[in-house]
Amino acid sequence: MTNSQDAAATTSTSIHAHHGEAQPALVLVNLGTPTAPEPGPVRAFLREFLSDRRVIEMSPLLWKPILEGIILRVRPREVAGKYRSIWMDEGSPLMHYTREQARLLGERLPGVRVEVAMRYGQPSIGSVLDRLHADGVRRVAILPAYPQYAASTVTTINDAVASWIGRNRDGFELRLHRSFPAAPAYIEALATALERHWERVGRPNFLTGDRVVVSFHSIPVAMDEAGDPYRAECRHTVASLESRLGLAMGSLTATFQSVFGRAEWLGPQTIEEMAELGAAKCPRVDVICPGFMADCLETLEEIDQLNRETFVEAGGGDFHYVPWGNDSEGAVASLEEQARIALAGWV
Repeated sequence: MTNSQDAAATTSTSIHAHHGEAQPALVLVNLGTPTAPEPGPVRAFLREFLSDRRVIEMSPLLWKPILEGIILRVRPREVAGKYRSIWMDEGSPLMHYTREQARLLGERLPGVRVEVAMRYGQPSIGSVLDRLHADGVRRVAILPAYPQYAASTVTTINDAVASWIGRNRDGFELRLHRSFPAAPAYIEALATALERHWERVGRPNFLTGDRVVVSFHSIPVAMDEAGDPYRAECRHTVASLESRLGLAMGSLTATFQSVFGRAEWLGPQTIEEMAELGAAKCPRVDVICPGFMADCLETLEEIDQLNRETFVEAGGGDFHYVPWGNDSEGAVASLEEQARIALAGWV
């Protein structure tokens, strides 16, 4: 090789290295969490979350006085207490398990840089993209940790990515992953969690009144009527899970949780279902939450504490919350399956 050819090859190599073509990045994005279970950090988190117009589709002129004048004065102390009831030695469960998922994905995806970002709070999507860009990475796949698509979850992640693009001249080759409501590895993970639970406590007897409840986060009916695909994707998940478990259609009871405010939300509401099942002397209920890849306030406090209490106090029998996500083999395999789709051709 001549000196000029050697110089050209070196230059080409340095250019490719600078643009990060040898190592694409996967950014695993979840909702976010307060930095501590105290009113101050909770208030900051709620302010950012509830100021997102994808989450609260109301004119800021009407919503901001309610948010700042009422909600952020009253709710942080109450919500902080709920966070304290689930806080781990490692910190927030959602943050801990999302980081574990990213670490395990990194082991399964050699040559891929796996980062964690949160839509609200830290590390923010913008700060993670800044760091990747500064390190020379130019190929980035964004993987939302949301199996079902909603404008208030996946689209708002895309909004944050678009905001970063709008602030920068030299951008990325970007891939925005959508959703995976019936992906094989995902449905297998849900089914396996239930089957292993049933191996320990026995299969539910539907003929004697046992129930298996599949609880999803709700969204306002107005969003659904405006064309949000979320409810249809939740139904797709339930139907796919019933098929995988060999159950007749309608065997699983689909409900929606985490309702707040005066707007009409998708139902039936999980907590109302628990009260009705308890009052009917349901001998046993198993609850699984397919929309949450990592345990968080909505699963550990709302389902495993509040809904358990509601069911039992109303007269119900055994209540079982069935975890399936976090750092389990099934959850990581689900994310790996989607990551490989998002990274196809880059690795």
